Amino acid sequence: MKREKDPEKENRLLESAFKLFTEKGLKATSIQGIVDESNVAKGTFYLYFKDKYELRDILIEKKSKKLFMDAVNELRKNYIQSLDDQIIFIVNHIINELSKNTILLKFISKNLSWGVYSKTVNKLYQNSESEEESVYSLFLKGIKEQNIKLKNPDVTLYMIIELVSSSCFNSILYNEPLPIEEYKPFLYDAIRKLMHE
Repeated sequence: MKREKDPEKENRLLESAFKLFTEKGLKATSIQGIVDESNVAKGTFYLYFKDKYELRDILIEKKSKKLFMDAVNELRKNYIQSLDDQIIFIVNHIINELSKNTILLKFISKNLSWGVYSKTVNKLYQNSESEEESVYSLFLKGIKEQNIKLKNPDVTLYMIIELVSSSCFNSILYNEPLPIEEYKPFLYDAIRKLMHE
């Protein structure tokens, strides 16, 4: 008899794992510690996750996806016509959130693009998120509506997210090459250039 998955237990496992991963680190966190923290049986863990590494990857994907969803929701509260400005608004929102939450920044590390490009997370969210709410669909729609000629829109969006992810990690945490507020104008200029290759 196959046991049914319980979303509440899965969420407890995810929340407990995030707490332990960010407090103790991945290496020092055991599956037993995660199940103890979430108050579920060890066998329940394996209903949802193969191992703690898969759990970590799903957490990174979910946390980064949420950053993008929150940024797109904030964008919808503002009237911003140009796609360049929309993308920069989203990027700025994400940078500000990560600047306020360096624990999340360190956890996601340089894997922000997983929130847009992960097949696992896209499957998890496909029932709860309408197509028009994703940054990916917003980008493709904006390119079409504003007649922006890009050789490969997927690659352009991926490059923008990777540029933001890797450079902001160092800028926020280590002020390299500049503190984040000083770095933003250079970053936003590079994004505009990427969007008009």
